[in-house]
Amino acid sequence: MPRFSAAPGLALALTLAPALARAVEPPVPAERKQLVIVSFDGAHDNKLWEKSLDMAKRTDAHFTYFLSCTFLMTRAEGGKAYQAPGHKAGRSNVGFAQSREEIQARVRHIWQAHQAGHDIGSHACGHFDGKGWSEKDWKQEFTAFNAALANAWNAGGITKEQPEGWADFAAHGIKGFRAPYLSLSDGLLPALKQDGFTYDASLVTKGPGWPSGADGLPRFGLPLIPEGPQQRRVIGMDYNLFIRHSMGVENRKDSAVFEERTLDAYRKAFQKEYEGSRIPLQLGFHFVEMNGGAYWRALDRFLTETCGKPDVACVSYAQALPIIARQKKADRSAF
Repeated sequence: MPRFSAAPGLALALTLAPALARAVEPPVPAERKQLVIVSFDGAHDNKLWEKSLDMAKRTDAHFTYFLSCTFLMTRAEGGKAYQAPGHKAGRSNVGFAQSREEIQARVRHIWQAHQAGHDIGSHACGHFDGKGWSEKDWKQEFTAFNAALANAWNAGGITKEQPEGWADFAAHGIKGFRAPYLSLSDGLLPALKQDGFTYDASLVTKGPGWPSGADGLPRFGLPLIPEGPQQRRVIGMDYNLFIRHSMGVENRKDSAVFEERTLDAYRKAFQKEYEGSRIPLQLGFHFVEMNGGAYWRALDRFLTETCGKPDVACVSYAQALPIIARQKKADRSAF
């Protein structure tokens, strides 16, 4: 099983103290919607592309897909084209596409998602830990991502099928970023700004929080949410639940139990915000169905019962930004 983005966050989830109780607040203004923001890291498995797009259509949700660019090249191609900072050419922590046919299906899914209004973001390329990377290193990785995306239809051997608008999308359409392993360095923020990103989603917060703009770029954080019989906090991401529930070892036998625990955690985290300050609830996933698909099933059920509620919008990060800006302008006391 490949390494996942949230691994370093596990220690944080286990050590951070629960957030302090929220003070009594005035009623939420009617115009402040409860946002639910769901994202997927990796965006590789084509069956899960199909499954997630179907889920979005059924539940009236929009997602953010953080794409790893080595899935847009075969190993033979990547061995020549891609070199991560501080690593030998042709290395990737998550591998490469297994065939041109796999790339063909993937680029079609990416374009389908883009046309349906979903947000395609960058998860860098080879899923390396960038905690020691300089600004120059991050820019090198962003350049590799941009090149891979621009070349994707050619890499799949279907250059003639490249849709009108792909080149512009590849050059200007990727505005969001999530760091592999949620691992940051001092060089990341200036590189993001210089490369034209409009938001970063690589942080972890003690609970649901508004994006921070203190650094001149909106920065979102996956929240710690209470979960399980003891209501211990865990990062709201499938991988961290996988570690919590089965120590990272696949356990299909208890899949239904894990599904119910996860759904209960999502419901409670949502209800607390929906009935309170209506801070956006962010949930993260991977294109891997861990513990027999428990976390994807819980997500499907949660979105099915949640997205249609009054004053609720299940949106991507890109869609959330202008909504938050409007709400901030209408009610400055809340931010």
